[in-house]
Amino acid sequence: MRETDAPTWDIVIRPSQAWWKPDLKEFWHYRDLLMLLVRRDLTSQYKQTILGPAWLVLQPLLTTITYTVMFGLVARLAPTGIPPMLFYLSGIVPWTYFSGVVNKTSRTFVANSNVLTKVYFPRLIMPVSTTLSTLFSFLVQLGLLAIIIGLYTVFGGFHWTPSAQLLFLPLVILIMSLLGLGAGILVSAMTTKYRDLGFMVAFGVQLLMFASPVIFPMEVVAKNPALLRVLSLNPMTPVINAVRTMFFGGTLDWTGLGYASAAAAMLILLGLAIFQRVERSFADVV
Repeated sequence: MRETDAPTWDIVIRPSQAWWKPDLKEFWHYRDLLMLLVRRDLTSQYKQTILGPAWLVLQPLLTTITYTVMFGLVARLAPTGIPPMLFYLSGIVPWTYFSGVVNKTSRTFVANSNVLTKVYFPRLIMPVSTTLSTLFSFLVQLGLLAIIIGLYTVFGGFHWTPSAQLLFLPLVILIMSLLGLGAGILVSAMTTKYRDLGFMVAFGVQLLMFASPVIFPMEVVAKNPALLRVLSLNPMTPVINAVRTMFFGGTLDWTGLGYASAAAAMLILLGLAIFQRVERSFADVV
């Protein structure tokens, strides 16, 4: 090679772009790695377990039975017109997805530190792969909800007809995914330096469930204006209400879904900003 000839490289690693302009072309270039990480998450989650993937169904089902007995039959918080089990399962399924994305994504960089320090790839692939693998679990549990609705319709005397509002379900799922992904990216970028933040977030997400309409209907909360304002601040409140409305009838709260969409956009932008800021030092502090 002559000295004047410039060397050619297969891959060129350049400085990070602006936080508001992610390199989607590079992200698409590593799509095979994204699918590989999704497959890894799905297989490793229930590997060496007695019941294996059956936990995808048993976990929300057992939680629903517990809530039905405690809050539906004993405390009588379930609304009329909907079987208590359907009411609680329709709230547990979306909440489990959101909390799962936040908790798993917030630990992704610390848990995969051995990979981050040895090979280059777009770091955002890891939280996105976690979101996609958790989405698979959510779809399985959503199928469980559909089956339980069918059983109540056939054997339980519950009258249910599909609503045209179910066509908007993918939009609600997208909002949920962006809410969880944005919060997870924000926390995961900060946990590279502050490890105990992950424990605080896991505990906070558990408490946040009680500030959402998973356990009690909005009709009960409406009697307490102060509590209603608190629940209205939670962007998952209109999302859970929208899921129940799509399945069991009512009017969709588009204003609430707009608020949830704005919150998701804000979390994504804030998460990307902090992520881009600390990305250069990942290998040093993870």
